[in-house]
Amino acid sequence: MSLTPEVRAQLKAFFQNLEDKALEPTDAFYVPFHQQMSPQSDAISEMATRILWSETASVHLLSGQRGSGKSTELRRLRRHLLSEGCDVLLLDMRDYMNMTKPVEITDFLVSIMAALTDTLDSIDKSVLRELFKTRILDFITTRMKLDKAEVSAGLSFKLGIGASLKEDPSFKGLLQKQLRLHMAQLVNEAHAFAADVVTEIRKRTGEDRKVVLLVDSVEQLRAEGGEDANALYKSVEELFFGHADALHLPLLHVVYTIPPYLVPLVPSLGRVLGGGTIFSLTSIKVRGRDGQALPQGLGLMERIMDKRSSAWNEVFTREQLHRMALSTGGDLRDFFRLAQSCIVKAAMGTKGTLPLQESVLDDAENHLRRDMLPLAEADKEWLRRITETKKPGLKEIQHLPQLARFLDTHLVLNYRNGEDWYDVHPLLWSELKSGNA
Repeated sequence: MSLTPEVRAQLKAFFQNLEDKALEPTDAFYVPFHQQMSPQSDAISEMATRILWSETASVHLLSGQRGSGKSTELRRLRRHLLSEGCDVLLLDMRDYMNMTKPVEITDFLVSIMAALTDTLDSIDKSVLRELFKTRILDFITTRMKLDKAEVSAGLSFKLGIGASLKEDPSFKGLLQKQLRLHMAQLVNEAHAFAADVVTEIRKRTGEDRKVVLLVDSVEQLRAEGGEDANALYKSVEELFFGHADALHLPLLHVVYTIPPYLVPLVPSLGRVLGGGTIFSLTSIKVRGRDGQALPQGLGLMERIMDKRSSAWNEVFTREQLHRMALSTGGDLRDFFRLAQSCIVKAAMGTKGTLPLQESVLDDAENHLRRDMLPLAEADKEWLRRITETKKPGLKEIQHLPQLARFLDTHLVLNYRNGEDWYDVHPLLWSELKSGNA
């Protein structure tokens, strides 16, 4: 097939359909692949059941690497709980937190309450503003050595009340420092605010329904590198382990997303936060531990691509699609990136025929590989251990930033066969083997 203007227009539409974004279960692109990979251990269905069966407030944790589908699956959870008569609020904490700076329980709770106030539409905004002002803002201005001008500089008003702790690191640092002296009181005020909000929701609906808070994007807390890395990771551990009680919000069922590095860091975290399981989403298992291709995983990748373009096989052969799935290790984000790169290279190259030639796929894989290189010798040594043992291999806690970087940048991918196991991104295998030569 030659690249006529009509074909180029189709390639452009295909490229745009591969955009990586959170999907609603009703979206035309949605594929319930987590359910299909493990129907007997579907994290979202189990979490929904735990919430529906809990008589009192509860806390649940959802982990997984970026691109594993957490935000999409939280939308599936929301849809399921809404169908069961719950009130459900989904908060995206990227709008309220600086994800590269240490976090403390005080500013974390203030951010959640501000996000809750902005997101909730079933209550009059003036009522929410007054509740937030009484419980949070007045506490900050009266108990801390800050005047209202300073508070206004640190907290902005968006749709109604929104926290811009994300935007002003100096204000956030000052807030943390001052609130350490009043931590218990701030926690009490935040809990009282949450209880007030639930009471208002039930008053407006006239029903004693469950209220569920889905706190998304917390897993994106990650260090930019350098000396701040240990401080950030230590703050995340302290937040979820040291302040577990404070994360239980009265009258609410809360789901927090957590970074994947927190799981090996605090193995007993589920027990500390109420006895529940930490639910983790993994990459699609396109290979087994022995490295052999798995038809079920490859079939899922085909189904996912079918949703993005029913004519994908005019661009890629089936063998090329399987190659892309295997070379990206079943990681959807890289799978889409690789496919987009192939589409662009095919459209702009001199070898303008479809299905695309193998050399185009070679070039696209090399391009993606370069994003992960070069590797330090210490990194190579650790990655080889992971390849051999299929375990994260965290020997000492001070090495956590290194493991977190592996997981955050997808140098290492997480899978599950009953138990979790890990492997190095397939595009790095040749680099690790050449280093042994």
